[in-house]
Amino acid sequence: MSLSNRPPVTLQAARARANAKAGIAPGVPSPCISVCEMDEARFACKGCFRTIPEISQWSRMADADKLAVWQLIEARQLPASTP
Repeated sequence: MSLSNRPPVTLQAARARANAKAGIAPGVPSPCISVCEMDEARFACKGCFRTIPEISQWSRMADADKLAVWQLIEARQLPASTP
């Protein structure tokens, strides 16, 4: 499946993946889908849509901060508006 044809990265999908792996995982799941390639135009990973600082700080973030990153991830997947 190409990146353009895959379903969007969502918190709900990540929770489903985490639950399928080993029951209900505590806390906020990582958005990582093991497609680690940076999009130079967006300054974000093409797989999980996180920036390098978000990726590197993820394991040390509080759940509230992780949820805020999830909101950014979902917004980053929206089509860019044209001026």
